[in-house]
Amino acid sequence: SPAAAGRLLVIPMEGSHWLSMKKVLIQLSKRGHEIVVIAPDNKILIDSSDVYELKTYPVPFMKED
Repeated sequence: SPAAAGRLLVIPMEGSHWLSMKKVLIQLSKRGHEIVVIAPDNKILIDSSDVYELKTYPVPFMKED
């Protein structure tokens, strides 16, 4: 194989960007990549998964804002 599996750090945007990116992450995980997703703790669509490790960070805004 021309490339070896590695580690990826992903900082996604909320919304449709995330929905498209999640499909890519699933395929990368199947190829042996280790993936860490960093998202704000008030995320809406970004959820935890067996495919990647989710780490959150605090933000001063609520989901309603």
